[in-house]
Amino acid sequence: MSTTELPASHAELMDGVYRWQRHIYDLTRKYYLLGRDRLIDGLDVPQGGTVLELGCGTGRNIVLAARRYPNARFFGLDISAEMLETANAAIAREGFSGKVKLARGDATDFDAKELFGVEHFDRVFVSYSLSMIPGWENTVSAALAALAPGGSLHVVDFGQQEGLPRWFRAMLRGWLRKFHVTPRASLRDVLESESQRTGATFRFRTLYCGYAYLGLIGPPK
Repeated sequence: MSTTELPASHAELMDGVYRWQRHIYDLTRKYYLLGRDRLIDGLDVPQGGTVLELGCGTGRNIVLAARRYPNARFFGLDISAEMLETANAAIAREGFSGKVKLARGDATDFDAKELFGVEHFDRVFVSYSLSMIPGWENTVSAALAALAPGGSLHVVDFGQQEGLPRWFRAMLRGWLRKFHVTPRASLRDVLESESQRTGATFRFRTLYCGYAYLGLIGPPK
């Protein structure tokens, strides 16, 4: 899907949500987007490998991953032009413009070759984006289709808070709705089903009493 074919309603919604929020996003989200750094540490990118983030937002994760894996090349996709403006500025400040390429696109349906000149990636990761993407299950399928042989998909997102007090769950859900965020109750089932469909290995962890879920779909054993 080209940028001219992006679903206007969702792209405009995200631009509206983040037109001003992007300036304070990283400062505020570090307190409740838990598990992101654990995901980055677990990427284990091979030397000279390629990494794609779907829903790259402000570029915070790509910057950290680029520091962590200095010999890899990074690519980021986001539907919000506002977020990409912030991400490109952050990447330039870090001096990573030569090793990071960003593009505007729909994470549920994208042509990596057209957008990046790269068809497949050694690692694909999605951090707290599936809970904001309509038709998010298609993002999982598209991510797996973009993997190179031996590659892996890494996901972290809100869980169901099953081990936390009911009042906390209600408060968190109310707050998240203000930003059009919906924790995906079927996240584990979808990831496991996709791993079975593709014959891949599957690992899944519940973090912080169900506050967050961390999943990995990797190559067959």
